[in-house]
Amino acid sequence: MDSVYYVGLDVHKKSISYCVKRIDGAIVSEGQVAARRAELTAWAGQLPGPWAGALEATLFTGWIYDFLRPFAVSLEVAHPAMLKAIAASKKKNDRVDARKIADLLRCNLLPRCYMAPSDLRELRRVLRYRNLMVAEAVRMKNKTAGLLMEVGAEYNKEKLHQKGYFHELLDNIKNVPESVMKLLKLTRGATEMFEAAQHRLVAGLGRQPQLRERVERLQSISGVGEILSLSWALEIGEPERFHSVKDAVSYCGLSSAQNSSAGKEHRGPISKQRNKHIQTVLIEAAKVAPQWNPTLAAVQKRERERGNANRATLAVARKLVAYLLAVDRSGKPFVAERPAAKPHQPADSAPAVAAA
Repeated sequence: MDSVYYVGLDVHKKSISYCVKRIDGAIVSEGQVAARRAELTAWAGQLPGPWAGALEATLFTGWIYDFLRPFAVSLEVAHPAMLKAIAASKKKNDRVDARKIADLLRCNLLPRCYMAPSDLRELRRVLRYRNLMVAEAVRMKNKTAGLLMEVGAEYNKEKLHQKGYFHELLDNIKNVPESVMKLLKLTRGATEMFEAAQHRLVAGLGRQPQLRERVERLQSISGVGEILSLSWALEIGEPERFHSVKDAVSYCGLSSAQNSSAGKEHRGPISKQRNKHIQTVLIEAAKVAPQWNPTLAAVQKRERERGNANRATLAVARKLVAYLLAVDRSGKPFVAERPAAKPHQPADSAPAVAAA
């Protein structure tokens, strides 16, 4: 690797600051290049030799990583929260940041983060857009109820968002300004549009051949549905990158922050360093999954008896992570196992318990 040049890239929306260094730390060149494909192609062609690069994870990193990867011997993406050398620096600008990224890469101290394959990231973008559609549909539903409450109109809360009931309500409602009637129709139309869009997106993801079998295996776990399976497959990416269940639980944002020093340990609230997309879906699933899974129901009951419903939800979510990771790693459907029978208990009377 002595003949390889080390390139640090500080990425922004319209420009990229770069620094090229040799193995001994000597600066070969540095400057700025426009964040456009034509300029990046010309820049990569004038580098003095084979190079390894690193850039910080930002909103714009994905396409730059995909575009520059074929030009480089290796290209790494740095975890922004772990770049303490930059965050704690007294002097911080684009040129200094590029130099420090190059130094971290050169000294093999770069805090690397996982970059999912490009095809997986494309599908993940679709799933996250679906989540946006669901959020907007919920906002429209809340606005519908809000408009009715503003004018004192009576309605059935459970049936309000049913299509037939809503149109019947509009036909029979009285003493409501015309402007509110128009807004109610607009809001209902927007709700139906967002819901139809999210259904189309989910159906399209379900037809993807690289996802179909994997999602079906994950759904073999009782209490795991299509959305949780899709979210796990696309947000987690390759399950082999997690060395243990604890690593996966931490990535999903289900573990508390830890501060331990001199034999004293302090546990804080749930850490903000997590994948918020998978965390949200897991928490929602953990509230309903015990209805279909006896093992999860037992976990929930045990924690609730200790007096904390939120901890019960987190415990169920962690158990779900263990199940999902085990199935994803094995490549086999989930199979419930029976525990060994006690001496005084007949084998055929032992209750079925799902195995992690």
